[in-house]
Amino acid sequence: MLRRLLRFAAGLAALMVATFAMIHLIPGDPVRAALGPQAPPDLIAARRAALGLDDSLVRQFLDYVGGVFTGDFGTSFLSGEPVGQIVMDRLPNTLSLAVLATLVALLVGVPLGLWAAIRTENGRNRGTEVGFTTGTGAAVAVPEFLYSIALVVVFAVVLGWLPPAGKAGALSYVLPVAALSIGPAALIARLVRAETARELGKDYVRLARAKRLPAARVHLRHVLPNALTATLTTGGLLLGGLIAGSVLVESVFAWPGLGMRMTEAITQKDFPVAQGVILVYGAIVLIVNTAVDLALAVLDPKSTIKES
Repeated sequence: MLRRLLRFAAGLAALMVATFAMIHLIPGDPVRAALGPQAPPDLIAARRAALGLDDSLVRQFLDYVGGVFTGDFGTSFLSGEPVGQIVMDRLPNTLSLAVLATLVALLVGVPLGLWAAIRTENGRNRGTEVGFTTGTGAAVAVPEFLYSIALVVVFAVVLGWLPPAGKAGALSYVLPVAALSIGPAALIARLVRAETARELGKDYVRLARAKRLPAARVHLRHVLPNALTATLTTGGLLLGGLIAGSVLVESVFAWPGLGMRMTEAITQKDFPVAQGVILVYGAIVLIVNTAVDLALAVLDPKSTIKES
């Protein structure tokens, strides 16, 4: 636990340095870029002073770190709204998409992978194996934003069954959650199939079958729990990846989440907002990864022995 927490602290420190450096590595004056070329010099100077950009880099970094740990991520160049408030307003919408997509991916991928492993055990049903590996491989390879566009065209424009964009009721979740979950569901299915196939060849499965236990009991009560350790680990990592990877999907569906707000901030050169959102995304990924590591150490103590 101490080793993993030290990794988290080191990752968080590197993340803060990177997000702080981002705004200073951009060519030109970010305040002038945000306010526009026609902004009067006195307004630019006043805004720079208000944001503390005239201080030394060391002073700015210390203020930035102190602000992060007190929840003060700065203020928007354009609206003057606190970045922390923007994050708090948008974060629940992003988390709801990511959590739902992770649950859908697990609920679809685990049974599909288990079925494929049982169906193709000992080289049986080669057609099923080829179809499964080809289909899931193609599903994993397609980016989420292409799924988003295809789903909008088919189900919103052509068929008119679902709303194409925005957040307005339960139906508005269907397309963005589907776009986010198709690839992860295919990945989980491939992983579950591989883990289940490995478990099916072990002695305890042969013993259970020799005792003439029902097939459903062997597969669901004995094989599946042993095959899920790696799957649950992957599911936790997918949650962090989906939170950070929802930017393009939110843009396609005009979803009022952090990804959509970050896209707007980058387009409008509102760098404090983009900086704060990137920091929050990175921190969430670090937290999820650390939580998955700790959970894996509890579920599979051998992983800590191998690591040490």
